[in-house]
Amino acid sequence: MNEHQLVYEDERIVVLNKPAGMLSVPGIGPEKADCLAVRAAREFKGARIVHRLDRDTSGVILLARDEEAHRELSRQFHDREVRKNYVAVVAGVVMEEQGTIDQPMRKDMDPRNAPRQVIDFAEGRRAVTHWWVMKRGADRTRVRVQPVTGRSHQIRLHMKVIGHPILGDDLYSPEAVVHMAERLLLHAWKLEITHPGTAAPMQFEAAVPF
Repeated sequence: MNEHQLVYEDERIVVLNKPAGMLSVPGIGPEKADCLAVRAAREFKGARIVHRLDRDTSGVILLARDEEAHRELSRQFHDREVRKNYVAVVAGVVMEEQGTIDQPMRKDMDPRNAPRQVIDFAEGRRAVTHWWVMKRGADRTRVRVQPVTGRSHQIRLHMKVIGHPILGDDLYSPEAVVHMAERLLLHAWKLEITHPGTAAPMQFEAAVPF
């Protein structure tokens, strides 16, 4: 798996730095069969995905190497005991230093809009995202983002909602913002878990490539 970088490995877990453009798990159809989960399973005995990153998001992704580790790590994600920090570059100059977005989400039911998500205060599931400004530019802002919940496309939709879509996001950004970057500028920077075997707190990090 030359496409990814090994961040950490032991007998219970594997942590990889997923490249942008690679699926976490197989999609529908033979053309989407190649993915990180399949490649990792070939290289690391027992490796199976615990959580997912969007195809176009790069960064830290965690895999378990046995059923017990998978069950415990899945519980940690479900119970929101895992701390996730992302870095994104968004359009415009964000004036506030930090903020919290608390807007419920659901899948867009129009098949023409798949796989987009929408905000829905009546039927959406709660989604909470914290963010902090890291650096401001003339037409963009680098932010650190910490999603509390783990909804699909949560960071991408939430940043759009506050008027600062992510550069290179072909689902939620206007065309001009899509063309401000050659890829989606969203990276899973740090991940903090409790080791499923030793119960020790662990933090993994993958350098931001943009």
